[in-house]
Amino acid sequence: MTKVASIGGQEALDRSVRVLPLDRLLRPRSVAIVGASDKVGALGASVLGNLIKQGFAGDIHLVNPKRTEIGGRACVSSVDDLPEGVDVAVLAIPRAGVLDAMRGLARRRAGAAVIFSAGFAEDGPQGLADQEEIGRIARYAGMVVEGPNCLGFVNFRDRVSLTFIEMPEALAQGARRVGFVSQSGAMAAVVATTMIHREVPLSCYISTGNEAASGVEDYLAHLVEDTETAVIGMIVEHFRDPTRFLAGARAAHAAGKQVVLLHPGRSDAGAASAATHTGAMAGDYAVMQVHAERAGVIVVQSLEELGDVVEIVTRCAAMTAGGTGVIAESGAFKAMMLDLAETVDLHLPVLTDADSPALRAALPDFVPVTNPLDITAQGLVDAGLYGRTLAALAADPRISTIILTLIQTATGTSHIKFAAVIEAIKAIDTTKPIIVTGVDEGGGVLDEDIRALRQMGVTYLPTAERSLRALARITAFLQRDTSIENSDTAPVTGLTQAGSSVPEYRSKAIMAQHGIAFPDFAMARTLDEAVESAARLGYPVVLKAQSPELPHKSDAGGVIVGLKTRGELVDGWHRLHANIAASRPGLSLDGILVEGMAERGVEMIVGGRNDPHWGPTILVGFGGVAAELLHDVRLLPVDLGRDAIIAEIRKLRMAPLLDGFRGAPAMDIDALALLVQRLGHVVAATPIIREVDLNPVIIYPQGKGVLALDALISL
Repeated sequence: MTKVASIGGQEALDRSVRVLPLDRLLRPRSVAIVGASDKVGALGASVLGNLIKQGFAGDIHLVNPKRTEIGGRACVSSVDDLPEGVDVAVLAIPRAGVLDAMRGLARRRAGAAVIFSAGFAEDGPQGLADQEEIGRIARYAGMVVEGPNCLGFVNFRDRVSLTFIEMPEALAQGARRVGFVSQSGAMAAVVATTMIHREVPLSCYISTGNEAASGVEDYLAHLVEDTETAVIGMIVEHFRDPTRFLAGARAAHAAGKQVVLLHPGRSDAGAASAATHTGAMAGDYAVMQVHAERAGVIVVQSLEELGDVVEIVTRCAAMTAGGTGVIAESGAFKAMMLDLAETVDLHLPVLTDADSPALRAALPDFVPVTNPLDITAQGLVDAGLYGRTLAALAADPRISTIILTLIQTATGTSHIKFAAVIEAIKAIDTTKPIIVTGVDEGGGVLDEDIRALRQMGVTYLPTAERSLRALARITAFLQRDTSIENSDTAPVTGLTQAGSSVPEYRSKAIMAQHGIAFPDFAMARTLDEAVESAARLGYPVVLKAQSPELPHKSDAGGVIVGLKTRGELVDGWHRLHANIAASRPGLSLDGILVEGMAERGVEMIVGGRNDPHWGPTILVGFGGVAAELLHDVRLLPVDLGRDAIIAEIRKLRMAPLLDGFRGAPAMDIDALALLVQRLGHVVAATPIIREVDLNPVIIYPQGKGVLALDALISL
């Protein structure tokens, strides 16, 4: 049975997550600005201006070797002249002076430093060496360092702004606040500004930059502990410690906090760009997504999605899994919503006159009950229609979230509609989330109308497409199976040579011990042994060259199939050896595997991988040509239960082939899921295994199981 996560739920916090003490950085009582200035546009001047504007109540110390005072405040000439124990120093100075300043701060026992300067790890070997020295100084002195190559942070709750970016004032208040953590300083500022404009309460935004001595994992752990942060938005180009990130995400989930992640690098070009920008290598996006989602993270694919999802889960703490009801004002737009819902995989329950009496009673006779519901332009002549339809959907147990789309055209028309909707929502006794969206962005909408919606916990988005996409992400998270299948599988022993391949005959013997079925086979080192084995196994047979140095046998002509007689076997034996001699001169074979030819079925591929960063992952999909051309595969965590694995298999694009497509028999999906589960347990239990490939795996009609025709273990 599927377990449904609750965005607002409270569970025990995982205290195994290491938390770097960040209070002296993020909640300082004293700040030093190294590179202080009163020159308009200078970084130091901007930081000072932000502190004054925000009303920072602590001590401010200024450092500039050419000034004795700035704006009436005393200014010292060197870091060494600062009082001992300043909580945080902002280094608004050129790169060349950073290391000396860091050494001085260490001598003065400063608690933390924010380094704006770029030109470190992202700028070549010397920059990397200097960045590593920053980290060494920080560790030696017990300092927290944010950056280098960052834009600092803003603590909105305590009104501490240690950044040179000028931002609009964050006025929104609320019990549920959002904290943003981003390696990109520019994107941190962009998303924070977006949330301020949308009147979403913020706790902080933090730019981590190159992460010389603190990273996104540290700030995630800190925000998990922060009682006023309910939602954590993240923009991460490279995870330096995936294990700690996943632990932090699981702790956030256990504490009832939602993590929403944007991770650039889905495309090859995007991954390369991210690596260049952060001075770090990019990882495997698909594997990251599998493990991040398993840890309770909502992974989004654009800045727009990040803002939309964060806003919805912040305003709507009590979201539950279920169907979405859509109210529209146009038949054509209703059809567009149906198309988009199918594209983004958002479930819109079918509603009809017969099964929706409350909705039927709420509508004019000429409007049929459907979902999406087309109320036409009747709302302008019958303002109560919005309230009646909203109330009916809110009372329907099939509906967990309501989207109301409004054609806005002109300000006067929009205000009539919004006023009716606002009054309707006030009158409805429901905790179900309601999202109001525009259809036309050019129409006039009064700020006061949008503000009134937000004050009631209703999200307003400019377009319905954005609302459907964001809600699809959230709903997929809420419907995710969070049950964990524990395994007592023992690790495979005797695998010691990392970087090598285990030949097929040994790989099959190992996997067979764990319940994975293969055709009967025998190893032959002479032609006579091959003839004897074929007679015992029964024709037709296949011959396969076996060597740890020949992981891809077919490429070298090392596979001969369809041998139906003794004569064909003899000819095939000689052809195989001639092929190997021509393609791999001098290669010594362990022998030749003689195997019975399997019956035809549907070709699948199943593989396992111990990712060096993210851990064990399983792949299942369609094999043969489909594997190479269509990449119709699913990546899965290894601790899924059988039902969850079957559900994932059914998400494959060609899954109808397994369910009796065009009169063909339904295939044994249960057996395939069991094979996937068993392989996952073996891979998870044996970290020395780098990859296991079972390709093809033949799936047969229900009750007849599966057979893996080839196996390769890579260490």
